[in-house]
Amino acid sequence: MGTFVTAVVVAGILAFAVRSVVKDAKSGRSVQCGRDCKHCGGHCH
Repeated sequence: MGTFVTAVVVAGILAFAVRSVVKDAKSGRSVQCGRDCKHCGGHCH
C-alpha cells in the first residue's frame, strides 16, 4: 500500500512539472532563457 501511495504522489508531482513546462512554452517562456524569452535574442530556441 505504501508503494502505491508513493507512486501516486510521484506521478502527481511529475504531471504538475510537465504541465508547468508545457504552459510556459505555450506562453513564450523558456527555462533556458531564465523563463523570459524576449531577452534571449532567439538563441535558446
